[in-house]
Amino acid sequence: MAKTDLKRQDGESALAGASESVAEFEDHRSGFVPRLQHALHMNPSIVPLIVLMLSILLFGALLGSKFFSPFALTLILQQVQIVGIVAAAQSLIILTAGIDLSVGAIMVISSVVMGQFTFRYGIPVPISILSGLLCGMFFGFINGLLVSRVKLPPFIVTLGMWQIVLAANFLYSANETIRAQDIEAHAPLLQLFGAKFNIGGAVFTVGVVFMVALVLVLAYALRHTAWGRHVYAVGDDKAAAELSGVKTNRVLISVYMLSGLICAFAGWALIGRIGSVSPTAGQLTNIESITAVVIGGISLFGGRGSVLGALFGALIVGVFTLGLRLLGADAQWTYLLIGVLIIGAVAVDQWIRKVSV
Repeated sequence: MAKTDLKRQDGESALAGASESVAEFEDHRSGFVPRLQHALHMNPSIVPLIVLMLSILLFGALLGSKFFSPFALTLILQQVQIVGIVAAAQSLIILTAGIDLSVGAIMVISSVVMGQFTFRYGIPVPISILSGLLCGMFFGFINGLLVSRVKLPPFIVTLGMWQIVLAANFLYSANETIRAQDIEAHAPLLQLFGAKFNIGGAVFTVGVVFMVALVLVLAYALRHTAWGRHVYAVGDDKAAAELSGVKTNRVLISVYMLSGLICAFAGWALIGRIGSVSPTAGQLTNIESITAVVIGGISLFGGRGSVLGALFGALIVGVFTLGLRLLGADAQWTYLLIGVLIIGAVAVDQWIRKVSV
Protein backbone atom coordinates (compact mmCIF):
# COMPACT_ATOMS: atom_id res chain seq x y z
CA MET A 1 0.00 0.00 0.00
CA ALA A 2 2.88 2.33 0.81
CA LYS A 3 4.41 1.70 -2.60
CA THR A 4 1.02 2.35 -4.28
CA ASP A 5 0.53 5.61 -2.40
CA LEU A 6 4.05 6.63 -3.29
CA LYS A 7 3.46 5.95 -7.00
CA ARG A 8 0.16 7.85 -6.85
CA GLN A 9 1.87 10.83 -5.24
CA ASP A 10 4.62 10.72 -7.86
CA GLY A 11 2.00 10.60 -10.64
CA GLU A 12 0.04 13.50 -9.19
CA SER A 13 3.20 15.57 -8.80
CA ALA A 14 4.16 14.76 -12.42
CA LEU A 15 0.74 15.87 -13.64
CA ALA A 16 1.00 19.03 -11.56
CA GLY A 17 4.40 19.70 -13.03
CA ALA A 18 3.07 19.11 -16.56
CA SER A 19 0.17 21.47 -15.90
CA GLU A 20 2.54 24.11 -14.65
CA SER A 21 4.78 23.69 -17.69
CA VAL A 22 1.79 24.00 -20.04
CA ALA A 23 0.60 27.11 -18.24
CA GLU A 24 4.02 28.65 -18.72
CA PHE A 25 3.82 28.63 -22.56
CA GLU A 26 3.91 32.16 -23.89
CA ASP A 27 0.87 33.28 -25.93
CA HIS A 28 2.43 34.78 -29.03
CA ARG A 29 -0.96 36.18 -30.13
CA SER A 30 -1.62 38.25 -27.03
CA GLY A 31 0.26 41.37 -28.12
CA PHE A 32 -1.17 44.53 -29.63
CA VAL A 33 -0.53 43.54 -33.26
CA PRO A 34 -2.28 40.13 -33.03
CA ARG A 35 -5.23 41.77 -31.26
CA LEU A 36 -5.38 44.40 -34.00
CA GLN A 37 -5.31 41.67 -36.65
CA HIS A 38 -8.14 39.85 -34.91
CA ALA A 39 -10.23 43.03 -34.58
CA LEU A 40 -9.79 43.86 -38.27
CA HIS A 41 -10.53 40.24 -39.19
CA MET A 42 -13.84 40.41 -37.31
CA ASN A 43 -14.69 43.94 -38.55
CA PRO A 44 -13.13 44.35 -42.03
CA SER A 45 -15.01 47.57 -42.78
CA ILE A 46 -13.08 49.44 -40.07
CA VAL A 47 -10.05 50.08 -42.30
CA PRO A 48 -11.98 51.67 -45.22
CA LEU A 49 -14.03 53.70 -42.74
CA ILE A 50 -10.83 55.08 -41.18
CA VAL A 51 -9.39 55.83 -44.65
CA LEU A 52 -12.64 57.58 -45.61
CA MET A 53 -12.65 59.77 -42.50
CA LEU A 54 -8.96 60.65 -42.89
CA SER A 55 -9.41 61.55 -46.58
CA ILE A 56 -12.39 63.79 -45.73
CA LEU A 57 -10.38 65.52 -43.00
CA LEU A 58 -7.37 65.91 -45.34
CA PHE A 59 -9.29 67.55 -48.16
CA GLY A 60 -11.32 69.54 -45.64
CA ALA A 61 -8.08 70.96 -44.19
CA LEU A 62 -6.74 71.78 -47.68
CA LEU A 63 -9.95 73.23 -49.13
CA GLY A 64 -11.84 74.48 -46.09
CA SER A 65 -15.50 75.38 -46.59
CA LYS A 66 -15.14 74.74 -50.31
CA PHE A 67 -15.07 71.04 -49.49
CA PHE A 68 -16.72 71.01 -46.06
CA SER A 69 -20.12 72.16 -47.30
CA PRO A 70 -23.39 70.23 -47.39
CA PHE A 71 -23.57 70.65 -51.16
CA ALA A 72 -20.04 69.33 -51.81
CA LEU A 73 -20.40 66.35 -49.47
CA THR A 74 -23.78 65.33 -50.88
CA LEU A 75 -22.41 65.84 -54.40
CA ILE A 76 -20.01 62.98 -53.63
CA LEU A 77 -22.98 60.78 -52.77
CA GLN A 78 -24.69 61.71 -56.04
CA GLN A 79 -21.56 60.94 -58.04
CA VAL A 80 -21.00 57.50 -56.50
CA GLN A 81 -24.62 56.32 -56.36
CA ILE A 82 -24.37 54.19 -59.52
CA VAL A 83 -21.01 52.66 -58.56
CA GLY A 84 -22.26 52.16 -54.99
CA ILE A 85 -25.32 50.20 -56.14
CA VAL A 86 -23.31 48.04 -58.55
CA ALA A 87 -20.60 47.56 -55.89
CA ALA A 88 -23.28 46.10 -53.60
CA ALA A 89 -24.03 43.53 -56.32
CA GLN A 90 -20.34 42.86 -56.89
CA SER A 91 -19.84 42.37 -53.13
CA LEU A 92 -22.27 39.44 -53.08
CA ILE A 93 -20.37 37.71 -55.87
CA ILE A 94 -16.92 38.29 -54.38
CA LEU A 95 -18.08 37.08 -50.96
CA THR A 96 -18.69 33.70 -52.63
CA ALA A 97 -15.08 33.75 -53.93
CA GLY A 98 -16.22 34.73 -57.43
CA ILE A 99 -16.05 37.84 -59.54
CA ASP A 100 -18.51 39.38 -62.03
CA LEU A 101 -17.17 41.27 -65.02
CA SER A 102 -20.64 41.56 -66.58
CA VAL A 103 -22.27 43.83 -63.98
CA GLY A 104 -21.82 47.01 -66.05
CA ALA A 105 -23.17 45.43 -69.23
CA ILE A 106 -26.20 43.98 -67.39
CA MET A 107 -26.88 47.41 -65.90
CA VAL A 108 -26.83 49.11 -69.30
CA ILE A 109 -28.92 46.54 -71.18
CA SER A 110 -31.53 46.65 -68.40
CA SER A 111 -31.83 50.41 -68.84
CA VAL A 112 -32.02 49.98 -72.63
CA VAL A 113 -34.84 47.43 -72.27
CA MET A 114 -36.77 49.86 -70.06
CA GLY A 115 -36.37 52.66 -72.60
CA GLN A 116 -36.98 50.63 -75.75
CA PHE A 117 -40.05 48.86 -74.36
CA THR A 118 -41.52 52.24 -73.49
CA PHE A 119 -40.71 54.21 -76.65
CA ARG A 120 -40.40 51.56 -79.37
CA TYR A 121 -43.32 49.31 -78.40
CA GLY A 122 -45.49 51.75 -76.44
CA ILE A 123 -45.62 49.48 -73.38
CA PRO A 124 -46.71 51.20 -70.12
CA VAL A 125 -43.75 52.48 -68.17
CA PRO A 126 -44.25 50.33 -65.02
CA ILE A 127 -44.33 47.17 -67.15
CA SER A 128 -41.25 48.33 -69.09
CA ILE A 129 -39.39 48.89 -65.81
CA LEU A 130 -40.43 45.46 -64.55
CA SER A 131 -39.22 43.93 -67.83
CA GLY A 132 -35.83 45.60 -67.38
CA LEU A 133 -35.56 44.25 -63.83
CA LEU A 134 -36.45 40.74 -65.03
CA CYS A 135 -33.86 41.10 -67.80
CA GLY A 136 -31.14 41.74 -65.20
CA MET A 137 -32.29 38.75 -63.14
CA PHE A 138 -32.26 36.52 -66.24
CA PHE A 139 -28.63 37.27 -67.09
CA GLY A 140 -27.70 36.80 -63.43
CA PHE A 141 -29.47 33.44 -63.46
CA ILE A 142 -27.49 32.32 -66.53
CA ASN A 143 -24.24 33.35 -64.81
CA GLY A 144 -25.19 31.47 -61.65
CA LEU A 145 -26.26 28.37 -63.57
CA LEU A 146 -22.97 28.18 -65.46
CA VAL A 147 -20.90 28.73 -62.32
CA SER A 148 -22.81 26.37 -60.00
CA ARG A 149 -24.08 23.59 -62.26
CA VAL A 150 -21.61 23.53 -65.15
CA LYS A 151 -18.72 24.34 -62.74
CA LEU A 152 -17.15 26.96 -64.99
CA PRO A 153 -14.83 29.57 -63.40
CA PRO A 154 -16.72 32.79 -62.53
CA PHE A 155 -14.07 34.92 -64.22
CA ILE A 156 -14.48 33.11 -67.55
CA VAL A 157 -18.29 32.95 -67.35
CA THR A 158 -18.75 36.63 -66.61
CA LEU A 159 -16.06 37.69 -69.08
CA GLY A 160 -17.96 35.86 -71.81
CA MET A 161 -21.30 37.19 -70.56
CA TRP A 162 -19.90 40.72 -70.58
CA GLN A 163 -19.08 40.38 -74.29
CA ILE A 164 -22.41 38.72 -75.12
CA VAL A 165 -24.54 41.28 -73.28
CA LEU A 166 -22.49 44.18 -74.63
CA ALA A 167 -23.03 42.99 -78.21
CA ALA A 168 -26.72 42.28 -77.58
CA ASN A 169 -27.09 45.75 -76.13
CA PHE A 170 -25.77 47.49 -79.27
CA LEU A 171 -27.60 45.16 -81.66
CA TYR A 172 -30.94 45.55 -79.89
CA SER A 173 -30.74 49.32 -79.38
CA ALA A 174 -29.18 49.97 -82.81
CA ASN A 175 -26.89 52.31 -80.85
CA GLU A 176 -29.85 54.67 -80.42
CA THR A 177 -29.98 57.10 -77.50
CA ILE A 178 -33.38 58.09 -76.12
CA ARG A 179 -33.15 61.77 -75.29
CA ALA A 180 -33.77 63.22 -71.86
CA GLN A 181 -36.40 65.62 -73.22
CA ASP A 182 -38.49 62.75 -74.58
CA ILE A 183 -38.25 60.82 -71.33
CA GLU A 184 -39.17 63.86 -69.26
CA ALA A 185 -42.19 64.57 -71.47
CA HIS A 186 -43.57 61.06 -71.88
CA ALA A 187 -42.06 58.74 -69.25
CA PRO A 188 -40.85 60.71 -66.20
CA LEU A 189 -41.04 57.56 -64.05
CA LEU A 190 -37.88 56.35 -65.80
CA GLN A 191 -36.06 59.33 -64.26
CA LEU A 192 -37.37 58.65 -60.74
CA PHE A 193 -33.94 57.96 -59.23
CA GLY A 194 -32.72 61.36 -60.40
CA ALA A 195 -35.39 63.28 -58.47
CA LYS A 196 -33.76 65.71 -56.01
CA PHE A 197 -34.79 67.07 -52.63
CA ASN A 198 -33.07 69.44 -50.19
CA ILE A 199 -32.39 68.95 -46.49
CA GLY A 200 -30.61 71.87 -44.80
CA GLY A 201 -28.71 72.89 -47.91
CA ALA A 202 -27.74 69.31 -48.74
CA VAL A 203 -29.06 68.01 -52.05
CA PHE A 204 -30.06 64.35 -52.13
CA THR A 205 -31.53 62.19 -54.86
CA VAL A 206 -33.82 59.18 -54.75
CA GLY A 207 -30.89 57.18 -56.12
CA VAL A 208 -28.73 58.09 -53.11
CA VAL A 209 -31.49 57.05 -50.71
CA PHE A 210 -31.91 53.77 -52.59
CA MET A 211 -28.16 53.09 -52.48
CA VAL A 212 -27.94 53.60 -48.71
CA ALA A 213 -31.12 51.59 -48.05
CA LEU A 214 -29.90 48.76 -50.29
CA VAL A 215 -26.55 48.53 -48.50
CA LEU A 216 -28.20 48.52 -45.07
CA VAL A 217 -30.70 45.80 -46.07
CA LEU A 218 -27.95 43.62 -47.57
CA ALA A 219 -25.70 44.15 -44.54
CA TYR A 220 -28.52 42.97 -42.27
CA ALA A 221 -29.37 39.99 -44.49
CA LEU A 222 -25.75 38.86 -44.70
CA ARG A 223 -25.19 39.05 -40.94
CA HIS A 224 -28.54 38.00 -39.47
CA THR A 225 -30.16 35.49 -41.83
CA ALA A 226 -29.42 31.86 -42.67
CA TRP A 227 -29.00 32.82 -46.34
CA GLY A 228 -26.34 35.36 -45.45
CA ARG A 229 -24.43 32.87 -43.31
CA HIS A 230 -24.56 30.40 -46.19
CA VAL A 231 -23.12 33.02 -48.55
CA TYR A 232 -20.13 33.48 -46.24
CA ALA A 233 -19.79 29.72 -45.79
CA VAL A 234 -19.68 29.10 -49.55
CA GLY A 235 -17.04 31.77 -50.01
CA ASP A 236 -14.93 30.55 -47.10
CA ASP A 237 -14.91 26.86 -48.05
CA LYS A 238 -17.46 25.49 -50.51
CA ALA A 239 -16.59 21.84 -49.88
CA ALA A 240 -16.96 22.25 -46.12
CA ALA A 241 -20.25 24.10 -46.62
CA GLU A 242 -21.58 21.19 -48.69
CA LEU A 243 -20.55 18.69 -46.02
CA SER A 244 -22.41 20.74 -43.40
CA GLY A 245 -25.62 20.56 -45.43
CA VAL A 246 -25.58 23.90 -47.27
CA LYS A 247 -27.13 23.70 -50.75
CA THR A 248 -24.23 25.55 -52.35
CA ASN A 249 -25.61 25.49 -55.90
CA ARG A 250 -28.84 27.13 -54.79
CA VAL A 251 -26.90 29.73 -52.82
CA LEU A 252 -24.72 30.60 -55.83
CA ILE A 253 -27.68 30.86 -58.21
CA SER A 254 -29.57 33.07 -55.74
CA VAL A 255 -26.52 35.33 -55.31
CA TYR A 256 -26.02 35.79 -59.06
CA MET A 257 -29.74 36.38 -59.63
CA LEU A 258 -29.87 38.96 -56.85
CA SER A 259 -26.74 40.59 -58.26
CA GLY A 260 -28.40 40.81 -61.69
CA LEU A 261 -31.52 42.34 -60.16
CA ILE A 262 -29.45 44.95 -58.30
CA CYS A 263 -27.62 45.78 -61.53
CA ALA A 264 -30.99 46.28 -63.23
CA PHE A 265 -31.96 48.73 -60.48
CA ALA A 266 -28.63 50.45 -61.13
CA GLY A 267 -29.70 50.71 -64.78
CA TRP A 268 -32.89 52.44 -63.70
CA ALA A 269 -30.84 54.75 -61.48
CA LEU A 270 -28.49 55.40 -64.42
CA ILE A 271 -31.39 56.79 -66.45
CA GLY A 272 -32.21 59.14 -63.59
CA ARG A 273 -28.57 60.16 -63.22
CA ILE A 274 -27.83 61.03 -66.87
CA GLY A 275 -31.43 61.77 -67.86
CA SER A 276 -31.33 59.67 -71.04
CA VAL A 277 -31.16 56.02 -72.11
CA SER A 278 -27.75 55.51 -73.68
CA PRO A 279 -26.32 52.13 -74.77
CA THR A 280 -22.79 53.54 -74.35
CA ALA A 281 -23.17 54.70 -70.73
CA GLY A 282 -21.45 53.07 -67.78
CA GLN A 283 -18.89 51.09 -69.74
CA LEU A 284 -16.32 51.15 -66.89
CA THR A 285 -18.75 50.34 -64.09
CA ASN A 286 -17.51 46.75 -63.78
CA ILE A 287 -13.95 47.91 -63.05
CA GLU A 288 -15.16 50.73 -60.78
CA SER A 289 -17.30 48.32 -58.76
CA ILE A 290 -14.39 45.92 -58.26
CA THR A 291 -12.24 48.89 -57.19
CA ALA A 292 -14.81 49.93 -54.58
CA VAL A 293 -15.12 46.37 -53.26
CA VAL A 294 -11.35 45.85 -52.97
CA ILE A 295 -10.74 49.22 -51.31
CA GLY A 296 -13.72 48.43 -49.07
CA GLY A 297 -11.87 45.51 -47.50
CA ILE A 298 -13.82 42.59 -48.98
CA SER A 299 -11.43 39.71 -49.51
CA LEU A 300 -11.02 38.58 -53.11
CA PHE A 301 -10.58 35.05 -51.71
CA GLY A 302 -14.19 35.12 -50.48
CA GLY A 303 -15.85 34.51 -47.15
CA ARG A 304 -14.81 37.73 -45.42
CA GLY A 305 -15.89 41.34 -45.68
CA SER A 306 -18.90 43.61 -45.39
CA VAL A 307 -21.10 45.26 -47.97
CA LEU A 308 -20.76 48.42 -45.87
CA GLY A 309 -17.06 48.35 -46.70
CA ALA A 310 -17.90 48.41 -50.42
CA LEU A 311 -19.95 51.57 -49.86
CA PHE A 312 -17.04 53.12 -47.97
CA GLY A 313 -14.74 52.12 -50.83
CA ALA A 314 -16.97 53.86 -53.38
CA LEU A 315 -17.10 56.96 -51.17
CA ILE A 316 -13.30 56.99 -50.83
CA VAL A 317 -12.95 57.08 -54.61
CA GLY A 318 -15.59 59.85 -54.76
CA VAL A 319 -13.81 61.92 -52.10
CA PHE A 320 -10.45 61.66 -53.87
CA THR A 321 -12.00 62.44 -57.25
CA LEU A 322 -13.85 65.56 -56.06
CA GLY A 323 -11.07 66.71 -53.72
CA LEU A 324 -8.35 66.55 -56.36
CA ARG A 325 -10.64 68.22 -58.91
CA LEU A 326 -11.30 71.11 -56.52
CA LEU A 327 -7.55 71.39 -55.92
CA GLY A 328 -7.03 71.71 -59.67
CA ALA A 329 -4.85 68.61 -59.85
CA ASP A 330 -4.46 66.60 -63.03
CA ALA A 331 -6.97 63.75 -63.35
CA GLN A 332 -4.10 61.25 -63.60
CA TRP A 333 -3.30 61.85 -59.93
CA THR A 334 -6.70 60.38 -59.09
CA TYR A 335 -5.90 57.15 -60.93
CA LEU A 336 -2.45 57.02 -59.33
CA LEU A 337 -3.77 57.38 -55.78
CA ILE A 338 -6.63 54.93 -56.38
CA GLY A 339 -4.10 52.42 -57.72
CA VAL A 340 -2.03 52.83 -54.55
CA LEU A 341 -5.18 52.33 -52.46
CA ILE A 342 -6.05 49.13 -54.33
CA ILE A 343 -2.60 47.60 -53.79
CA GLY A 344 -2.58 48.76 -50.18
CA ALA A 345 -6.03 47.26 -49.55
CA VAL A 346 -4.97 43.87 -50.92
CA ALA A 347 -1.77 43.97 -48.84
CA VAL A 348 -3.78 44.74 -45.69
CA ASP A 349 -6.19 41.91 -46.54
CA GLN A 350 -3.31 39.45 -46.84
CA TRP A 351 -1.93 40.63 -43.51
CA ILE A 352 -5.31 40.32 -41.80
CA ARG A 353 -5.83 36.80 -43.21
CA LYS A 354 -2.79 35.60 -41.24
CA VAL A 355 -4.88 35.81 -38.07
CA SER A 356 -6.66 32.61 -39.07
CA VAL A 357 -3.39 30.72 -39.75
